[in-house]
Amino acid sequence: MNMAVVGMIAGMALAFAGYFGGFGAFLLVAALGAVGFVVGRFLEGDLEFGDFFRSRDERRR
Repeated sequence: MNMAVVGMIAGMALAFAGYFGGFGAFLLVAALGAVGFVVGRFLEGDLEFGDFFRSRDERRR
């Protein structure tokens, strides 16, 4: 599945949450989607836990 389709599905989920559940549901779905994205990146190995605690200067080395 390419990224355009994934983005479309995520946008549709947010639209349904916003339409049927209001703005609070929209924010909840968006926040949980972001958490899921970060967890997925951890599981794929693209992110490490230490990446959040290193300064920008240390990342460049």
